[in-house]
Amino acid sequence: MVDQPWFPVMADDEYPCVLSESEQVFITALRAAADAWRAEPADTWVWRLWDEPPLLIAVSLADPQTRSGLGIFGVHLIDGRMRGDRLHSQLYDLPERPSSVAVDSTGGPSELVGRCASWFEAVLRKPVVRYEWLHEGAVYADRYLFADSGEGLTQRYVRSLAPWGQADRLTAAGHVHGKGWIQTAGLGVPDRFVHVRGDRDQAVIPAGVAEVAVPCSTSGIRYE
Repeated sequence: MVDQPWFPVMADDEYPCVLSESEQVFITALRAAADAWRAEPADTWVWRLWDEPPLLIAVSLADPQTRSGLGIFGVHLIDGRMRGDRLHSQLYDLPERPSSVAVDSTGGPSELVGRCASWFEAVLRKPVVRYEWLHEGAVYADRYLFADSGEGLTQRYVRSLAPWGQADRLTAAGHVHGKGWIQTAGLGVPDRFVHVRGDRDQAVIPAGVAEVAVPCSTSGIRYE
């Protein structure tokens, strides 16, 4: 049970969110199912996507230690069909390429409520860890990921804290995206990890990587 209600309807004067009778029944049933979840709490909400028909039902994962957002996962619900995945952080669109957590299902109201509830609980229970790489006692890079599938969530690389010349070597090797964003996949095995949330016993960690329970520095830009 969470302190705040599951899936509050988000609306304001500029963007009202009016639910149909069937949508109200769906959300009420989803909230009831959520009360029985064996999962850590997270921010959730319900919203209409601008002026478009789909109803958005979403959850936002975050690291409470570093106050870092890790991704928004949600479902687009319309006409007896639910499509869920990791969403765009601002537009809440579904990705062009489905991720490992994607769901696409059709059915009657009660059937979809059950599938929707199971999907959200599964996302909330997925083990999230933070890998950290150290240089001279400082964390110069980290990466959040689902530790059961290895799918990355967000990462950070701080050139000023990294070993001299490493960024240039990683760039030359192709471990860079966008505007010079160094990809931590090129760093090899991390020095340590922190369990952030989810089912710890489902996490798959590289051999020999020690677990710690300390927050890392939040300096530096995070990116996917």
